[in-house]
Amino acid sequence: MSDAYALLQRLGLTEDELCRVLGTDPLSVLSGQVDADPRLKILLDLTGEAEAKVGPDALRLWAQRNPQHQLLLDGDFAGFEDALATLAQRGLTITRDPGAARRARPQ
Repeated sequence: MSDAYALLQRLGLTEDELCRVLGTDPLSVLSGQVDADPRLKILLDLTGEAEAKVGPDALRLWAQRNPQHQLLLDGDFAGFEDALATLAQRGLTITRDPGAARRARPQ
């Protein structure tokens, strides 16, 4: 398995999202050229540490939620790293948005 595919699986990214995060095209991912990108190695190391602490399912769930998902897509790797540190320290916390039920009800 390529490093790019490992990151895609670890974070539950789509192929388009992976290309956006790494600033590349699908052909570079398929050919394995993107595996030499230092950002990929760093993201694998950072997410590997968090995965070891919270588990793969919790990491994937966490990575799909905002703001960390948007930080990653925007290429804000420093912000994403800070969010990963918080995850590793506190674990996965799920909060309820008290206004969500009102917004979901038909008018």
